[in-house]
Amino acid sequence: MKKLLVANRSEIAIRVMRAATELGLETVAIYTYEDRFSLHRFKADESYQVGPANGGEPVKGYLNIEGIIAVAKMAGVDAIHPGYGFLSERPEFARACAAAGIVFVGPSADLLDRFGDKTEAKKIADIAKVPTVPGTDAIKDSKKVIAAAKKIGFPIILKASFGGGGRGMRVVLKEEELIGKLEEAQREAMAAFGRPEVFVEKFIQRAKHIEVQILGDKHGNLVHLWERDCSVQRRHQKVVEVAPAPMMDLSLRTEICESAKRLMKEAGYYNAGTVEFLVDADAGTYFFIEVNPRVQVEHTVTEMVTGIDIVKSQILIAQDYKLHEEPINIAKQEGITVRGVAIQCRITTEDPGNKFIPDYGKLTTYRSSAGFGIRLDGGNAYTGSVITPYFDSLLVKVSAQDTTLQHACHRMNRALREFRIRGVKTNIPFLENLILHPTFMAGDCTTTFIDNTQELFEFQPRQDRATRILSYLGDVIVNGRADVEGKFDAKRILPEPQLPEYAATQSLVPGTRNILLESGPDGLVAWIKTQKKLLLTDTTMRDAHQSLLATRMRTYDLLKVAPAYARLAGDLFSLECWGGATFDTSMRFLQEDPWERLAALRDAIPNIAFQMLLRGANAVGYTNYPDNVVKEFVKVSAQAGMDIFRIFDSLNYLEGMQAAIEAVREETKSIAQASICYTGDILDPKRDKYTLDYYVKMAKALVKMGAHMIAIKDMAGLCRPYAAQKLVKALRDEVDVPIHF
Repeated sequence: MKKLLVANRSEIAIRVMRAATELGLETVAIYTYEDRFSLHRFKADESYQVGPANGGEPVKGYLNIEGIIAVAKMAGVDAIHPGYGFLSERPEFARACAAAGIVFVGPSADLLDRFGDKTEAKKIADIAKVPTVPGTDAIKDSKKVIAAAKKIGFPIILKASFGGGGRGMRVVLKEEELIGKLEEAQREAMAAFGRPEVFVEKFIQRAKHIEVQILGDKHGNLVHLWERDCSVQRRHQKVVEVAPAPMMDLSLRTEICESAKRLMKEAGYYNAGTVEFLVDADAGTYFFIEVNPRVQVEHTVTEMVTGIDIVKSQILIAQDYKLHEEPINIAKQEGITVRGVAIQCRITTEDPGNKFIPDYGKLTTYRSSAGFGIRLDGGNAYTGSVITPYFDSLLVKVSAQDTTLQHACHRMNRALREFRIRGVKTNIPFLENLILHPTFMAGDCTTTFIDNTQELFEFQPRQDRATRILSYLGDVIVNGRADVEGKFDAKRILPEPQLPEYAATQSLVPGTRNILLESGPDGLVAWIKTQKKLLLTDTTMRDAHQSLLATRMRTYDLLKVAPAYARLAGDLFSLECWGGATFDTSMRFLQEDPWERLAALRDAIPNIAFQMLLRGANAVGYTNYPDNVVKEFVKVSAQAGMDIFRIFDSLNYLEGMQAAIEAVREETKSIAQASICYTGDILDPKRDKYTLDYYVKMAKALVKMGAHMIAIKDMAGLCRPYAAQKLVKALRDEVDVPIHF
């Protein structure tokens, strides 16, 4: 096995790919159009879209057996892991893998057939002498369901025969509820599994839901990894899981686990699977419910207390390795023990204060917990992630381990309180109430605990202090503080800045602006090439006060010194006085018009070429603008007096600068000075990404686009003198345009 595809998404896909990577396998992910930003596709070595190219079937793509097999063949994979949910229990998927010569990481299609039919599973349990809940086989006819219910005696529970996950399941406490609940269960079973059959079981009112983790190989070796308590459920959906089961005698735990092992041995089971039981909390008896022939959401707690990697074992078993030999090397049954207690909580984007309705939107803040004894299994949990309505609301699974249940509860509570998730509602307040509830901490929960415990839904309002502080600071920065408005001394006399001395009658020295107007951009470039002296650009009116004074120099201040520039610094190559951050800050913070600033400075300094910073496709903003917007901005700027457009892209993305360069060339008589952002170290041969050849090729491409000049923009101060000398020389040798450092 060399390459594995995970036919799933989000958290479990990432979990499987991590195990595969540790085993040296290449990984392949699939995703639907609506899931194209899901983190799992970026964790894989390769990823491919399934389903319609433009979307419309966000879930169906993950259920499209033919499409997934086609991707697997195209990618050349050896094996497919189904994860949980979706196709994980579909025997036709396992058969399709086998027909394509691809290993299915799971049990055989025949085993999936047998355990997919819950009545067939009960027959296997009977053969293995494992106690089952009094009940029926699969029934479709409502009259037979009614007759069976009366024979078993109320309360009963209706369950979908071909499915799981709590769907198609209804508790019927008395006879008059039966017809309505039966119709609901059959409708839900038909919608979820395509089969309306249900079976009837005696309902145990104070029950614990216990499941046993099984691992078996293809050579007849099979072990249990002890049990998990999954009693804390809401509407038959598991919410919190604990391993091992608290408040159960070792003798009962051992008996249940051995029963599970006996049942799976009888079926000839291999790979990972879970045998589920109900334990009567009052009588201490237990009954088999079903087998889940796949890895479970809650497998993490078993891994934590046993130290056995279940997912990695699945992949190795699929390669025909033996359970008790290298590389799996799991101990024989008597050597498998548990250490401490582990709890898993499922953090979902559901609002517990509003009937757990799923919430959608962007995660504006995401900070996870960490620390000793904490494990996180995340899906799309990161700042900026968009939670869509198409998929399960699970955000991240957090597991906590400690020496006792009480200690593990306190550790889990600490972890939950460390989370900071903003932008969508989550069930964290509910989980905090549950984890610290005395009944849970005592290990006494049954399957009706949530339904019967109203105080779990009494929540303290979140203070959200960090977001409130940031909002306040942002408001003050942008809008000021009303409580200090008018409280400064307007008559306070500040010292006048000292202006350079010059004669009022001193005439202006013709400069680069005059050359540009008289000879055009090509004439100015030709003039530059004849100069032996070093030509300088002054950045006081833009970059300098942006860095030193938070871009707060007023137009008034700039105009005060402008005449001195015109008379005393006429031999400057250029004056960078506009664009970049100064454009928007003059409007937002100084309440000034940047266009009026440019016009006023142009009138005051008519002889020196003006230079501006243009962020390529971002122009002077902070987002990508359409090409026609950039083009019009360049045109109007030139008309207002801008002579040199220093165009750059912080990532050296050539296409991001192309529209601006073309606009300067086609719409103006100004200079297009294209910038190369310098990073790395061209003198260090070990740093081979940003080499001299990289910068030379970029310069040639920019000149080909139409750049009149090349600028070297060393924003981080990384270009040391010898590197600068080497870079400038190489550029001058390779491109016939002036170089501006």
